[in-house]
Formats: sequence, structure tokens, C-alpha cells
Amino acid sequence: MRVFFVLLLWASAALADGEKAGKFDYYVLALSWSPTWCALEGDARNSPQCDETADYGWVLHGLWPQYHRGWPANCPTAERPPTRTMTEAMTDIMGSSGLAWYQWKKHGSCSGLSAPDYYALAREAYARVKRPDVFRKLKDPVKLPASVVEQAFLKANPGLEPDMLTITCRSGRIQEARLCLSKSLDPVPCGRDVVKDCQMKNALFAPIK
Repeated sequence: MRVFFVLLLWASAALADGEKAGKFDYYVLALSWSPTWCALEGDARNSPQCDETADYGWVLHGLWPQYHRGWPANCPTAERPPTRTMTEAMTDIMGSSGLAWYQWKKHGSCSGLSAPDYYALAREAYARVKRPDVFRKLKDPVKLPASVVEQAFLKANPGLEPDMLTITCRSGRIQEARLCLSKSLDPVPCGRDVVKDCQMKNALFAPIK
């Protein structure tokens, strides 16, 4: 039964590909822990995001238009794609211009906004969320329950409730914090397919290099 449910969610997401821009219910603000991405992918790519001088912690993975179930992606839009200057300007919070471009193509195109307005909204959403300072102070890798990371975000952001946030894991590591926001960027409850908290009790959390 569980397998059927997962396949049903996947199918609904796939059917959402190419939907009309601007038609969605809320946003998911995805914040990636940069040391995790670097350990799993970025170091092998020699990404500038993973350079020892980069000092990235929680980076903006994306601002994703979302349905209450499923999500739109790669929507047809009359808006012009972002220029290199626009994507380069997002590297301070996204880590790379390539990610900024990809996020516009897959998710920003579904927002109904122009590329400059989408990036501005993403930046505003990122700025509104307080990233817990405790994680930047780590000197050594630690293993902890994903719930500890969630509680830190809840404490740092009093307007958040547990059903408005989820923490994900990948390959035994803390991967992302995903927050659900209204179109005006107020915290809202997440849909059923977003609230999938990592249940690990000993997820690896690596410090910033």
C-alpha cells in the first residue's frame, strides 16, 4: 500500500510538468546545508561553493511553487530567462550561478514572475528566515537526530510551527531544511507530500570548512 502511495505521488508530480505559470498554492523554501552537498557532490565537481574560503552554511537551494499535492515544474512562460549577471548576483546565497539558472528554469518559470522578480522574492524569503547560529559554531562533525535541527529552526523563528517545516536527510547526513510559505512569504502548513521529516537519530552534521 505504501509503495502505491509513493507511486501515486510521483505520478501526480510528473503530470504537473509544463503546467501554466502562476497557478500554484504556496512556496517551499529549500535551504541546503552546504557541507553536505559538498561532501556528496560539490567536492567531486571542484565547485567554488566548496572552497575553504567560501564559508557557506545554509544556502538557498530554491524557492519552489507547490500544490497542496504535487508541484509544477518547467512551466512555459513568456518571461525572458535570466542573464548571466542576474544568476551571478545570486551566488552569495545560492553558491553558484549554475544553481540559480537551474532553479529559474525548473521552478521560477512556474512562479508567474519575471526572472528579476523571482530572484528578488527568493532573496527576500531567504532573508526572512533566521538560520540558527549554533550550526555555524561547530568545529567538528557531530551525529544528532534530525529533530534537533528542526527544533533549532523553530526556536530561531517563533512564527514557525512543526507542520510548517521539515528536515531532510541524504546518505546518512542532514541535507536540507524546507519551510512552507504563502505567496506573501508568511509561514503556512506544508502539504502531505512535503512533510517527510528525516527519522534518523544519528544523522551526520559536518561543520563549515
